[in-house]
Amino acid sequence: MASMRRREFITLLGGAAAWPLAARAQQQRKIWRVGFLAIPLRPAVLEASRYGAFAQGMRKLGYVEGDNLAIEYRWAEGKAERLSNLVAELLELKPDVLVVAGTPAVRAAQEATTSIPIVMATTNDPIGSGFVEGLARPGGNITGLSNLSTDLSPKLMEMLRSIAPKLSRVAILVNPTNQSHAPVVASLRAAAQGVNLEIRTVEAATPQEIESAFSSMNQQSAGAVIVAADAFFLQQGPQIADLARKHRMPSVFSFREQVDAGGLMSYGQHLADNFRRAATYVDKIFKGAKPADLPVEQSTKLELVINLRTAQALGLIIPPELLVLATEVIE
Repeated sequence: MASMRRREFITLLGGAAAWPLAARAQQQRKIWRVGFLAIPLRPAVLEASRYGAFAQGMRKLGYVEGDNLAIEYRWAEGKAERLSNLVAELLELKPDVLVVAGTPAVRAAQEATTSIPIVMATTNDPIGSGFVEGLARPGGNITGLSNLSTDLSPKLMEMLRSIAPKLSRVAILVNPTNQSHAPVVASLRAAAQGVNLEIRTVEAATPQEIESAFSSMNQQSAGAVIVAADAFFLQQGPQIADLARKHRMPSVFSFREQVDAGGLMSYGQHLADNFRRAATYVDKIFKGAKPADLPVEQSTKLELVINLRTAQALGLIIPPELLVLATEVIE
């Protein structure tokens, strides 16, 4: 009996000694820190937005905010000139990884650090923009996902002409702060030459300039507008859609949210998937992978969204063959 009590005491003593060790281990558990940078305003409901897909992707991989993960968000509110200061704020927090959305944001991060890993959630032309040496081997501290906006430009032109076959002049709305728009314009000009279309490039980087840009398009007798993929234009989707309807111009976009806002048609990536996939890059980097060795992915999930209400308001008939191809039709 005495021997049994002695064993129980030793067991209890051993367990008691382990308690502070377990407590210390829990306190010392690594909390991974991610700096997240994007150009637009913070979404009203972050979890329901495309950006919320990043945190969802991290949860699926075992990283939970408030437990082993901290995400520090910074939003430029549509002002590209704020990006450098926001990156500096994030770097002061000593993040393990930066996740950035949009070409201007990637450039701001690239200029701010060559040591902290940077994961691109979206960008149009990472090689042409000088972010990576190649898709297979990025070669620096930047990797992630690339859009296909440049490659899709001729398809946007083709779809626009199927809706408005009598078009003779098309405006392209670009953001002068987004360097990836130059190859998009070049691709559209090349596509336009083959079908005898005149292209006019119009720039805007503020809401007021967007207003002026549409007045300029109207004065130049542009019959439609193609809006280059851009985070600021995405934020201003309702304004752009309203102006296009006001000037009775078919509007074509890369992102479906701009069609939800009243634009005519979009064809491009489902960008929530990009943010979800960005989480897999962060996970690999946390586990020791180097950005230089992680190939850049090009999104392959494309969607065609058509707003029939807008088409009817503009007096347009959407060809049945285009409707058949649509991922979604808004009626």
